[in-house]
Amino acid sequence: MSLNKVILIGRLGRDPEVRYMPNGEPVCNFSMATSETWNDRQSGQRQERTEWHNITMYRRLAEIAGQYLKKGSQIYIEGRIQSRKYQDRDGIERTSYDIIANEMKMLDSRQSGGGAPYQEGGYQQSAPQQPYQQAAPQQQYSEPPAAPARRPAPAPAAPVEDIDDDIPF
Repeated sequence: MSLNKVILIGRLGRDPEVRYMPNGEPVCNFSMATSETWNDRQSGQRQERTEWHNITMYRRLAEIAGQYLKKGSQIYIEGRIQSRKYQDRDGIERTSYDIIANEMKMLDSRQSGGGAPYQEGGYQQSAPQQPYQQAAPQQQYSEPPAAPARRPAPAPAAPVEDIDDDIPF
């Protein structure tokens, strides 16, 4: 058994770029920064390291990203990592790693001007145009499937504030 799954929360380093393949399918690319912070044991100074990730989205998810995201937007991404080999200008073979996203949540608040207008539901990769439950005010979108079948929308999820804190474990 094997698993190739990536989960990231970070901010866009540049505006998304949407292109269209010869078959008309949209593809969106952008860079995303994730950071980790820690205190150095010797100096006690707070340290930070930022990693940059190349993100690729396809189909409806690419269109949504191109329409609603911008440089600085904070998002949650789920997807898989994919390596790509190429030759640089000096003819040296290099490898880069891209995150192929199949799910996205916009984490910016509507008040700050980030993200899309609030909508109930989104798109799931695993089922045809299947809306899903989500908690307000975040928006979540996943890549749509190739099949055109539709399912009815489920009832909205209860707000996070209504969760019972008396968990038995």
